[in-house]
Amino acid sequence: MRRTLGQSGIDVSGIGMGCWAIGGPFHNDNGPSGWGEVDDEESTRTIHRALELGVDFFDTADVYGAGHSERVLGRALAGRRDQVAIATKWGWNFDEATKYAVGGNDTAAYVRQAVAASLDRLGTDYIDLYQLHIGDLAADRAAALLEPLEALVEEGKIRAYGWSTDLPDRAESWARDGAHFAAVQHDCSVLHGSPEMLEVCERHGLASVDRGPLAMGLLTGKYTAATQVGPGDVRGSGVEWMTLFGKDGRPSAAHLARLESVREVLTSEGRTLAQGALAWLWAVSDRTVPIPGCRTVAQVEDNAGALDKGPLTAAQVAEIAALLGP
Repeated sequence: MRRTLGQSGIDVSGIGMGCWAIGGPFHNDNGPSGWGEVDDEESTRTIHRALELGVDFFDTADVYGAGHSERVLGRALAGRRDQVAIATKWGWNFDEATKYAVGGNDTAAYVRQAVAASLDRLGTDYIDLYQLHIGDLAADRAAALLEPLEALVEEGKIRAYGWSTDLPDRAESWARDGAHFAAVQHDCSVLHGSPEMLEVCERHGLASVDRGPLAMGLLTGKYTAATQVGPGDVRGSGVEWMTLFGKDGRPSAAHLARLESVREVLTSEGRTLAQGALAWLWAVSDRTVPIPGCRTVAQVEDNAGALDKGPLTAAQVAEIAALLGP
């Protein structure tokens, strides 16, 4: 299964590999922003295994691990750059030494500073998809970024650009004026549908790059009411937007119940739960490119297995909608 990122002509596998978790620990004033400690060698094996299994789209951000995710990804892809599409993001100031993110920077000048730093960490001379990482940036301020982004396309430093936002009106604002605006990255899963954003993507010919397609791990089936994430994990940070896990790092009971209501449909036809969740995303729109996060070979093998089974049927999507309700 293949997808094209908007009108860019960039051809990618039907799923990507999200690289937030392989960045390791970093933090801000609200607490941990990473997923705990990582093994860089295992991360590298995971990236290589993804490629072997046909996954050739890798999504990261400069702030993940305060630069560490980009460095690990760049080293793992050395000598293989022509086999992959790389997406990264910018918009947050951070200190690599202290692993501390200090706040947003939406200035036009910072775009050039940030892209140069990402190119260096990734060990490449171009980025396929360069994404704004400030989701709620005011539309007028975001509009001022289109000119420098178009200049970067002209110079060959990026091939296309996108916006990581959950606000459909923000995506609309760039879709009107951004000649090389190719994709919206947004939260979307069977537990958190995003019909308004999907409609924007379909109407404007944009790719829907789906973060959180496995609901931060809940849709893998390995979490129960008794499970608790470890220290340094953003899922236990208690930040306002974290609704899938509580401040104690335990999964939301309401979301676990919703998951159980659709488990049978998602695991039909021999799919694992994760594979069913990815298949649902492909079924609801032909614009979707889910990017499940991986930090082990086993995880990427499970996710890539969904490619062989393809999307759910329209009848299964309807059944899930009826079971979950409004």
